This record gives sequence, C-alpha cells and structure tokens, in this order.
Amino acid sequence: MNLDAFRDSLQAGEPPAGLSLPLAALWQAAKGDWDAAHRLAQADDSAAGAWVHAYLHRVEGDESNAGYWYRRAGKDHPKGPLDEEWTAIAGALL
Repeated sequence: MNLDAFRDSLQAGEPPAGLSLPLAALWQAAKGDWDAAHRLAQADDSAAGAWVHAYLHRVEGDESNAGYWYRRAGKDHPKGPLDEEWTAIAGALL
C-alpha cells in the first residue's frame, strides 16, 4: 500500500486488513479516535510504535510525554504541523 491508498482508506469505516499496529494507530488517529489509536500504539513495543505513540501525545498536547516517546523511538521531537508529521510517519512506515 502506498501513502495515497492509505489516505484513501480513511473514507472506509474500518482500517485496511493487514496493517501493522503503528499504521492502524495512525489510521485511527486520522479518523479522530485518539483512544483507539493510543491503545494500538501502546500494544507495539517497536521503535515504530514508540514513534506513533510520541505523535499521539503531541496531538494530545502532552509535549513532555511525547518527548519521552520520541527518545524511545530514536526520533527528533518535531515542532512542525501535526498533519505534516502524520504524513511523514505514514510514508516512512508504508
């Protein structure tokens, strides 16, 4: 799946089958279900899961907690727009 197809899938009621937990979390976040997204990100112990987890805490406005998760992911703590970060993460994970 490419980024355009992933974005297009947001029109559906359910995420595409076979997504990794971090991608499923990004999908839920884009649909506005932060709690579902957070549960999925927490269930993944990988660096990708930590990266999405960090992003979600940034969405929440908890920059301190986000910083912890960015460090676990080995990523810089961005300051740019959230939609640009979502796109960057999704593109990297796809």
